[in-house]
Amino acid sequence: MTEFPIAVIVFDYILGAAMWTLIGRFGMSIFVSEQSDFFFMKAFVKFTDPMIRVMAKVTPPFLIDRLKPLYVAWFLFMIRFYVMPLILGYDVMGMLSFPLESDAALIIYDLGQIFR
Repeated sequence: MTEFPIAVIVFDYILGAAMWTLIGRFGMSIFVSEQSDFFFMKAFVKFTDPMIRVMAKVTPPFLIDRLKPLYVAWFLFMIRFYVMPLILGYDVMGMLSFPLESDAALIIYDLGQIFR
């Protein structure tokens, strides 16, 4: 982590959080209607609707509404996986090359060591 400026890490965390929130909305929409009064679904819709509206011009019209969050999450993943390393000049060696996911994996590993 120390080899990257803090701004890069913060930007990746923001993109990663947005990507995982979109994936969460898609996953929850399988079981709960998007118009539901369930608190978590309301939060997912509130936070992700602006991203989906911004990406509306590049979203194919044949895509059903339920898949649009997953499509936008894919765009964010592509930015994180291809564009950021290209611009910043670092190598990508898999999912744990992302600062957000790498830190999450370390936390899970540390928790596993505690409860062993």
